[in-house]
Amino acid sequence: MTTALPSRRRATLIGFSAIAMWAALALLTTLAGPVPPFQLVAMAFAIPGTASIALWVARGEGLRHLRQRPSVWALGIYGLFGYHFAYFVALRAAPPVEAGLIAYLSPLLIVVFSSLLPGERLRWYHLAGALAGLAGTALVVTDGGRVAFKAEFALGYAAAFACALIWSSYSVLSRRFGEVPTTAVGGFCAVTAILAALCHVLLETTVWPAGGEWLAVLLLGIGPIGLAFFTWDVGMKHGDIQALGGLFYIAPLGSTALLILFGKGEASWIVGAATFLIVGGAALATLDVLRRQPGSQP
Repeated sequence: MTTALPSRRRATLIGFSAIAMWAALALLTTLAGPVPPFQLVAMAFAIPGTASIALWVARGEGLRHLRQRPSVWALGIYGLFGYHFAYFVALRAAPPVEAGLIAYLSPLLIVVFSSLLPGERLRWYHLAGALAGLAGTALVVTDGGRVAFKAEFALGYAAAFACALIWSSYSVLSRRFGEVPTTAVGGFCAVTAILAALCHVLLETTVWPAGGEWLAVLLLGIGPIGLAFFTWDVGMKHGDIQALGGLFYIAPLGSTALLILFGKGEASWIVGAATFLIVGGAALATLDVLRRQPGSQP
């Protein structure tokens, strides 16, 4: 039995739900306490990985979703584990502000790379929307321009750019594997958890969460480091890639808003200006979605 594909607009909305969940990533990571990065990634990814396998077994499907081509596995592990590995290397080797700003080139690269896909056209408003979003994100991440790139952190900057390149290429290349069911992401999560656990054993000292920190880890595994990767897969394979690239910049804005709401950040004119740039850029990037009739296919 074949499963009906979602319409382009519906798939875009599903993909956007991942961006909304990623907005909570910084807050939940903060609430998870002093758990080392790779340990946290291993714990969080183990939740969707284990849940996926348990669901397949409960449905009587066994492990058939793990039987994918080597190229599919390579892309999935490259995207999920490769991104997080490069990101943590960047944070170890460069100041977090500069590293984070470089890593946020990924949405812009998604928009640019999408033009290489069959049937996709890069229009001026796609690029303008992504650039506006990047400018707004730069305001938020650098607190109004407080950034200084130094040659001594070149390795960290390179790793941060690798983050942007890995995530953007993984996202766009997912469209070329549109026939692979989204359920396969569960296998990618499981392998990412195992690889992150190995990195933790080799590079970190174990620190277990305490009290309410366990709830933060659980919510991470359910949302930003769980369901979000499944819904992003749907958006990349069947939605409007340029629109999602532009909308991606709402994540750091939402992240800042949540930190302010929970008393872990302060509101300022910088946040207001960033809101204007990111929301305006998102509106430009989604012009095609707004113009297209509901239910239309790509």
